[in-house]
Amino acid sequence: MITLTPAAVVRLKEVMAREKREAVGLRIAVQGGGCSGMSYVMEFGAEKPGDETFEFGGVRVHVDLKSYLYLNGTELDYVEGLMGAGFKFNNPNVKRSCSCGESFTV
Repeated sequence: MITLTPAAVVRLKEVMAREKREAVGLRIAVQGGGCSGMSYVMEFGAEKPGDETFEFGGVRVHVDLKSYLYLNGTELDYVEGLMGAGFKFNNPNVKRSCSCGESFTV
């Protein structure tokens, strides 16, 4: 399962409303690339056949089955700090990641 923190739900609702994307949902995936081998992808989009779909406070999250193998157990958070704000993946499957947190190895 993939989970969203309350802070991530609030921020996603804000962004989806601003971009008029409430009707679709958030697609989360992994793709090859980055300095550690794989990177996260987030985009708005509709559910596709074979997706794992979750819902948190009205926000639907769609994950293709290949990506789900790498993301199962992941928590998506939204953090604000002195260095800026953004979404953060807390993925228990990661063996190694780069210093920026944008790419990883499982």
